[in-house]
Amino acid sequence: MTNQEITDKINRLKKEKNAIILAHYYTRPEVQDAADYLGDSLGLSQEAGKTNADLIVFCGVHFMAETASIISPDKKVLIPALGAGCSLAESITGYELREWKKANPDGIIVSYVNTTAEVKAWTDVCCTSANALQVVESLPKDKKILFVPDKNLGAWIQRKTGRQMELWNGDCCVHERITTAMILEKSHAYPEADVLIHPESNCSHDDAVLNLPQAFLYSTAGMIKHVASSTKKQFIIATEIETIHKLRQDNPDKEFIPIHPATICGQMKKVTLESVLTALEKEQYEVKVPEEIRQKAWIPIERMLQIR
Repeated sequence: MTNQEITDKINRLKKEKNAIILAHYYTRPEVQDAADYLGDSLGLSQEAGKTNADLIVFCGVHFMAETASIISPDKKVLIPALGAGCSLAESITGYELREWKKANPDGIIVSYVNTTAEVKAWTDVCCTSANALQVVESLPKDKKILFVPDKNLGAWIQRKTGRQMELWNGDCCVHERITTAMILEKSHAYPEADVLIHPESNCSHDDAVLNLPQAFLYSTAGMIKHVASSTKKQFIIATEIETIHKLRQDNPDKEFIPIHPATICGQMKKVTLESVLTALEKEQYEVKVPEEIRQKAWIPIERMLQIR
């Protein structure tokens, strides 16, 4: 079957089953095109909470589908690729947070949304790259903060807010490879281009990058907004390469230069158009969080969603 034939089948099944397809910007272009809603972690979390669909097909990695199940326990949440994981989510456990809480009973745990439900259950407040600054700035200044699991995002937040935090030693296997040398080399090669950098990147808290006048640190959704409102014609994109698909669709008159051709999340690519169709047909690979964990994990997510 062609991609169009598969998409037509998907659309018919969506109507029959009152289903919605949510997809992350890092998924394959054809999967993005089949989605009802395309977004980053924050936008996808918000959409999962307000949809009237009975069935959510979550095109992303496992923790994202878990988050949707936590937010919408009355929905059936499916993940098309059962083994799609995340280096950040896999770098920390609930047990480790429990032990930190024992040693720091008055401390506050801030968990990036890229974590398992079990980790969220031991968390005080969640954040995404889109609202991490607002979340940390909202916390009492006299409290010790543990930020998990992304050391690069945490270091960037420290630089921006001036808040000292204990940082977990986790990283995104894609953004960790984006270095200061890459940014400087590309910005030299394209001096007229804005450089849009995800704060999970290895270089996000380096003065050599932060002092570049054409460099901007954004979540994926922030990058898309920046490009839409900019009069510039060239943009260097320092995040997962599939983000460029949406940017080109929205801005056909602008040029997008990937920071490196290897900024690819292989886990996101496990979701294919065929696997989306199979998930809808068989309603397989349901992600369901146990109610006791779900109730605890919902509290920090709800706090995150309330911060603007």
